[in-house]
Amino acid sequence: MTATAQKHKILVIDVGGTHVKVRVTGQREERKVPSGTAMTATRMVRDVKRIVKDWEYDVISIGYPGPVIHGRPVHEPHNLGGGWVGFDFGKAFGCPVKVINDAAMQALGDYKGGRMLFLGLGAGLGSAMIVDGILEPMELAHLPYKNGRTYEDYVGARGFKRLGKKSWRRHVTDVVKRLKDALCAENVVLGGGNSKNIKKLPPGARLGDNRNAFVGGGRLWKDKTRRRIH
Repeated sequence: MTATAQKHKILVIDVGGTHVKVRVTGQREERKVPSGTAMTATRMVRDVKRIVKDWEYDVISIGYPGPVIHGRPVHEPHNLGGGWVGFDFGKAFGCPVKVINDAAMQALGDYKGGRMLFLGLGAGLGSAMIVDGILEPMELAHLPYKNGRTYEDYVGARGFKRLGKKSWRRHVTDVVKRLKDALCAENVVLGGGNSKNIKKLPPGARLGDNRNAFVGGGRLWKDKTRRRIH
């Protein structure tokens, strides 16, 4: 472990469409608050401060459900309230904050080496690639796939509801193969809430652990990782 990781107690915030989950590195307790369409950036800060007021931390990692460039959200989230773009999280929390795409944060936590593609099967389709330790958040969800629809339309939550579990599973297998081949990934990690509905893993894929988002949030503050992802 690096000197930076030893120095900091890191509060990791995983912002999701149904809950905002938090944990401090080095402890096992996880806390959460409901999110949804009323969850603005201001409310998130207020609610998180309330539920962690008895915890000690000095830096924060935030996994954000949308594209992030240079540590800042560039689009408002689809399933939450507004006010995220341009929000000063460091000022609001009163400590240094790093913001990263939520799929990229979990990818960091699930990474074991080589060329890994992460696909988050949740409300949408999160994606990130890590090649020999270098993280590249991706936005594959809205690329065209079939019948004028996108990858997300088939393997995200809307696709699951429209197609049914059996057909959805077939498309997950097909999408994994297409993206694995196109990106020359050595392995694919499947995460997100709907990954639990996969009966047989596609070739070259393994299940991630959604709790590893907290591991990824901690890795953001390690010297080696920080140099590579910025």
